[in-house]
Amino acid sequence: MIFKRTFDLIVTLLTAPLWLTFLIGVAILVRVKLGSPVFFRQERPGLHGKTFELLKCRTMTNQRDLSSNLLPDADRLTPFGKWLRATSLDELPQLINVLRGEMSLVGPRPLLVEYLTRYTPAERRRHDVKPGITGWAQVRGRNALSWPEKFRLDIWYVDHWSVYLDLKILCLTLLRVLRREGISAAGEATMPEFRGA
Repeated sequence: MIFKRTFDLIVTLLTAPLWLTFLIGVAILVRVKLGSPVFFRQERPGLHGKTFELLKCRTMTNQRDLSSNLLPDADRLTPFGKWLRATSLDELPQLINVLRGEMSLVGPRPLLVEYLTRYTPAERRRHDVKPGITGWAQVRGRNALSWPEKFRLDIWYVDHWSVYLDLKILCLTLLRVLRREGISAAGEATMPEFRGA
C-alpha cells in the first residue's frame, strides 16, 4: 500500500491551497455560528483497529438537558450544521488526518470505537485498510444504506482495491456531494446506532 500512501500525499498536498482556503472560511463560519470549539475531535478506530483522533468541523451545539446530558443529535443539529453536512465541508479537517497517515482519501469510513466489539469476523475486515474520507459505501448510498449493506460494500472494497477504483470513487464522490444524496438515514440526523448482527 506504499503507492496508495504516495497517491494520498500527492493529491492532498497539490490541492492544499484550495482545501485550506475552504477550511479557513468554514472554520470562521463555525466560530461565528456555533462558537468554540471549531473542531469536533473523537477517537475512532483506524488500520487494524488502532485508534486515532478524527477531526471534523463542528456541526452541533452543546445543548444539554436539566441533568447536564447532551440532547439527542437531531435536537443539536442546526440549519447551518445541516448545510455543512450536506456539502460535506465538515469533513475537510480529515485531510489533516490523511497528511498524518491516520486516514486515506478513500477507504471504509471510520466508525465509533464502541462498534469494534460488535463486528462479526467478516465485518472486522473493514479495518484491514486505512479508513477513508470517502469510500465505496459512500458513493453507493452513504447513510441511506443499511448497516449490512455498508459493511458488504466496505469488505468488497478491501478485496478489490486498485488505483483505478480509488480514482473512480473520488470522481463519484464529487458528483454525490453536488447532488447531496444519502446524507442521513430516514428519520435520523445521521445513522442509527449499530448494535451488531
